[in-house]
Amino acid sequence: MTIYSLYIYDRHCTCVYYHDWHRTRRPKPAVEGGILPAVSQAVVAPAAETNSSTFTIYSSPRNTLTSASGVVVAVNEMNAQSTVSPLLQAPPSPVGISSTGLSFDEEVKLVYGVVLSLRNMIKKLSGRDEQFLNYRTSAYKLHLFETLSGYKFVMLSDPGTESLRFVLRQIYVGPFLEYVVRNPLVNMDSKEYGIDNEYFRTSVDRMIRGSSFFP
Repeated sequence: MTIYSLYIYDRHCTCVYYHDWHRTRRPKPAVEGGILPAVSQAVVAPAAETNSSTFTIYSSPRNTLTSASGVVVAVNEMNAQSTVSPLLQAPPSPVGISSTGLSFDEEVKLVYGVVLSLRNMIKKLSGRDEQFLNYRTSAYKLHLFETLSGYKFVMLSDPGTESLRFVLRQIYVGPFLEYVVRNPLVNMDSKEYGIDNEYFRTSVDRMIRGSSFFP
């Protein structure tokens, strides 16, 4: 089984987080202003990458919660603005990776459009009690987990993968609640920033890479 990518959408249908692992074809960087700041440095527009003070409060270890007490350790915006955490910097493009031809902002709209269309179709054909969980093509399988608050966790994998809904739920009840919902420095539903921060990204990456289905 191979995991390709993870998208998180807020209740306003906006992509607020992105992470990929085994993609052989990646989107082009988003056009400037096409996505929110603090979604992923891997797909940020070049102009936004060089002037990225918007990531500072999320990327500084001094501006993060302690996991046990939930108390802010410190706030040091001056130091945060001078450096961007290496964990949030755009990774180098692996050799052999080609482009999909789409910009990232176009891709996230297409992914959400597919999810919304299929979910509405299922409810109209089968009734309101039916749920859209996943669908499969010859190239990939899309998995969906939706929270009561309207956040949608979407994961793409190879078509032979079993349902990963339980993995998406683990991401939600674990790293998402710990480093996003309980972090007062992350302004959820702001419509201005994503939810990316180094502790959330590291925790998600460790969870996926440590799972039994990750090659």
